Amino acid sequence: MAEVSQKKRVWGWMMFDWASQPYNTLLLTFIFGPYFAEIVTTNLMGSGVAEELAKAKAQAYWGWGLAISGLIIAITAPVLGAFADSSGHRMSWIKLFSVFYIVGAFGLWWTAPDSFSIIWALVFFGIGFIGMEFTTIFTNSMLPSLVPREDTGKISGSGFALGYWGGVLALAIMFPLFVENANGVTLLGNPPLLGLDGATREGTRLVGPFVAMWFIIGMIPFFLWVREKPADVQIDGNTRDALRGLWQTLKSLPKRHSMFAFLTSSLFYRDALNGLYGFGALYAKGVLGWEIMMIGVFGVISAITAAIFAYFGGRLDKKFGPKPVLIGTIIALITVCIIVVSMTRESLFGFAFAPDSQMPDIIFFICGGVIGAAGGMLQASSRTMMVRHADPERPTEAFGLYALSGKATAFLAPGLIALVSEISGNQRIGITPLIFLFGISLVLLVWVKPQGDHGA
Repeated sequence: MAEVSQKKRVWGWMMFDWASQPYNTLLLTFIFGPYFAEIVTTNLMGSGVAEELAKAKAQAYWGWGLAISGLIIAITAPVLGAFADSSGHRMSWIKLFSVFYIVGAFGLWWTAPDSFSIIWALVFFGIGFIGMEFTTIFTNSMLPSLVPREDTGKISGSGFALGYWGGVLALAIMFPLFVENANGVTLLGNPPLLGLDGATREGTRLVGPFVAMWFIIGMIPFFLWVREKPADVQIDGNTRDALRGLWQTLKSLPKRHSMFAFLTSSLFYRDALNGLYGFGALYAKGVLGWEIMMIGVFGVISAITAAIFAYFGGRLDKKFGPKPVLIGTIIALITVCIIVVSMTRESLFGFAFAPDSQMPDIIFFICGGVIGAAGGMLQASSRTMMVRHADPERPTEAFGLYALSGKATAFLAPGLIALVSEISGNQRIGITPLIFLFGISLVLLVWVKPQGDHGA
C-alpha cells in the first residue's frame, strides 16, 4: 500500500473529531437530551406528578444515566489504555468501540413517545457514549506521534474546531428539516422530510441513526489515512505486564506532582463542563420554557463559537502554552454558572425583568456562546497539556489515565445535579454544584507545571 503523507495522516486524525462530535452536540446536549426530558416530564405529569417536580425528576433520571456510563468508563479506561500500549494495535480498539458508538446511537430510534422506556433509552445512549469515549482515548493517544511537540496545541485546537464545525453542520441539517415540535412541524413549519411521522416524533428520533451514519462516513478518511507507525506498536506485551505497568504508574502519580495536580484538576473541570453540556439545554427547556427548536438555535450559536475559539485557542496554546488558556476558560465558565443559577424568567441576581422581557433569552444565548467558546478552548488545551505530561513510551496508558480523570468522578456532576434537583425540587438550583467543581479545579492548577513533567 502506498505511503500516506504526513499531511493526510494529520487530516485523517482530525477527521475523527468531525465524525464523533455530533454525539455530544446532537445527542447529549441539543436534541436527544431535551427530547428525553420532554417525554419523561410529560409522562410523569400524566401520572399525577406536579410540573416543577416532574422536570426535576426528568433531570435526575438523565443525571443518573450519565453517572453510570461515566463510572463504567472510569473503571475500564486506564486498564484498556495500558493493555493497548503493551499489546499494540490501537486501531483494532478504535474499530471495536466504533461499533459501540454506531449501535448505541442507532438504537435511539426506538424511543417513540407512546412506548418510551427510560431504561432502554439510557442503555442505548450509554452504549454509544462509552463507544465515543473509548475511541477518543485511542485516537488522542496517537497525537504525540503525529507532529512535533511544539505543534500539538495547534493540531489539537484545529481538530476540535473541525469537530465543532461538523456539529454546526449536523445541527443545521437536523433542526430545520427533521426535528419537530410537539405539534409535529419543524423549524420551517413543515412536517419532517422523508415522509417521517411528526406525531410519533420520527423526525426527532432520526437523530440517532443520523449520528450513526455521520460517524460511519466521517471515519472513512481516518481509516484510510491514519497508520500506526512501527514504533507505536509493541507486540511483546501481555495483560499481566500491562496491569503491572499501570499499577506502577498509578503508584508514581503522587510523586509526579505536576501530572497528579493536572489530572486531579481535569477530573473536576471536565466533569463540570460535561455537566454544563448535559444539562444546559434541559435548563433552557425547564427554567426558561424554550421549545426544542429554540434550543437548536442556541446549539448552533454554541457550536459556532466553540469551533472559532477552539481554532484560535490552539494558536494561543502554541504561543503561550496550555496553562494560561485553561485558567482563563475556567474563570469564564464559573462566571457563566453563577449567572445561570441566579437567573429566572423573572429576574437576575434579584433584579426584576420587565414583564414579557426577552432579556433572559438574550442573556442565556450569550452564556451559550461563552460555554461553547470556553469549552472548545478548554478541551483542546487539555489534550495538549496531557501530551506534555505523557510518557512517550506509553501514550495510550496516559490518555487512559486522562480519561479516568475525566470519568473517575463522571458520576459526580450529574449525580450532584440529580441529588440537588431531587432535594430542592428546583431545576435551576440543581445546577449549583458546577460552580464548586470548577472552583476546585482552578485552585489545583496552581501546582501544574506549564511544560509538564517531561518539559525543560
